[in-house]
Amino acid sequence: MPIPIHDPLHPPGGALKRLPLLKAAVTFIAAVCLCLCGLLYLQLEQSRRHDLESARVASANLTRAMAQQAQDTFLQADLVLASQADWIQVDGFAPASRPRLHQTFARRVQSLEQLHGLFLFDKNGHWVVTSFDKLQRGPGVADREYFLFHQQNASLVAHIGPAIRSRQNGEWIIPVSRRVNDRDGNFQGVLLAGIKMSYFDRFFKSFSLDDKGEMALALSDGTLLARRPFDEARIGRPLAEEHLFRHDLPGAVSGDAIIRSAVDGVVRLYNHQHLQAYPLVVTAAMSEEAILTGWHDRAFQSSLIVALVVLGICLFGWVFARQVRNSERIEADLRKAQEALELIATHDSLTGLANRRLFERALEVEFGRGARQRSPLSLIMLDIDCFKRYNDTYGHVAGDHCLVELAKVLRECCHRKADLAVRYGGEEFAVLLPDTDLHGAMVLAEQIRQKVIARHVTHSGSPTGYVTVSLGCYAFVPCSLDSIEVFIQRADAALYQAKHSGRNRVAAFSLNGGLDTLLRSDR
Repeated sequence: MPIPIHDPLHPPGGALKRLPLLKAAVTFIAAVCLCLCGLLYLQLEQSRRHDLESARVASANLTRAMAQQAQDTFLQADLVLASQADWIQVDGFAPASRPRLHQTFARRVQSLEQLHGLFLFDKNGHWVVTSFDKLQRGPGVADREYFLFHQQNASLVAHIGPAIRSRQNGEWIIPVSRRVNDRDGNFQGVLLAGIKMSYFDRFFKSFSLDDKGEMALALSDGTLLARRPFDEARIGRPLAEEHLFRHDLPGAVSGDAIIRSAVDGVVRLYNHQHLQAYPLVVTAAMSEEAILTGWHDRAFQSSLIVALVVLGICLFGWVFARQVRNSERIEADLRKAQEALELIATHDSLTGLANRRLFERALEVEFGRGARQRSPLSLIMLDIDCFKRYNDTYGHVAGDHCLVELAKVLRECCHRKADLAVRYGGEEFAVLLPDTDLHGAMVLAEQIRQKVIARHVTHSGSPTGYVTVSLGCYAFVPCSLDSIEVFIQRADAALYQAKHSGRNRVAAFSLNGGLDTLLRSDR
């Protein structure tokens, strides 16, 4: 077996040897961060515990009030939808009943200030009835999240979806919807109540909150529905603080934490509470600055120290990343050098064909494959007729040019990827042909002979006056007992017979009736 080429400066497994360094760096950074957090906690906890406890109580009361208001708001809309859905399921929404539905929708909207409107869509998402006087004639709502939800889910429970802009008038609304079935239980359409986002905005503004405080209403997965202060760009996106409640303990409905906002960098005391009846959560946040007014100077000094150390850690990480990139560039250069060495070791530098080493490696592989698959394997051995005379007459430079021309012919004739053209030694060449019988080998050998003649390379020492080649072919189906040396010898014997019979021809070696017989084909 050929020995793999490896660069001694880049042994295999180098990536594994660097792994402890990466682990050490990560461990160091994590340890430093934990120490900083611990020191900061120990320094500030004692002085601010009382103020924070008072703020937690106030924040918890605020979130309970928000949760109750939100639950009442959605419950009222849900009750309206439930009554209308039951009515529609029994009576349907034929054209004759639509004026009455419109009037009912309009009265319900007038009675509930939080409602933007009531809408009924058929099973294709087209507008059927709304609480507005003018029926929308747009493309429909088949692409809306709530419509797709009811279309794909048979549940008749109310669904609260992400906030959207109403296609009726462009106002931001929170959709509360129910599936509408026919009498047979088949999907008939969707009934939607749009709750004004401005309703929650007014409700949030009724509470006294510091300038950097926040209030929000979101789905249980963290999708933002309404927020104070209002920021249109964040509506429909995950809450930056959603991890507060996403990993709550089972059965927990509320919780609080002090964190730095990922959006504006303000440290706040966040309190959240889940609604009991709906998959919603409300959050309220008071800025730490407002809670700890007298404590701010010490907190600023401590934060400044932490920031400087974090900056140092970032600098270390930057240097480390540069070192890793440099290492990767060095590895890439070494891999290219290794590939170049492999090419030099397995290919002839003059002709660019495979050399004898690669030929022997390929023979071992193809012998094994042919034995497993019972497929034929062919070998063509060829050399240039009267090449010594050519060198003596025209010189070695011209001889090298002649060898290059023959190599070009072999590459032109070997169309399959599995075919391997080899410079076997001196002016002798070989072509290894997997999955090829003797007839196919002789056809290819004749093509090579004809293309060499077509080159019209002048050779005054040849009987024909130009360069020609002699070729010997041998093919068989290998088995585990066959010898590679015998395989090559038989192809070489066919080549010898072709040259002995007058050159410029193709000869084949075959076993016939247990006797070695040479078949010759003059072209």
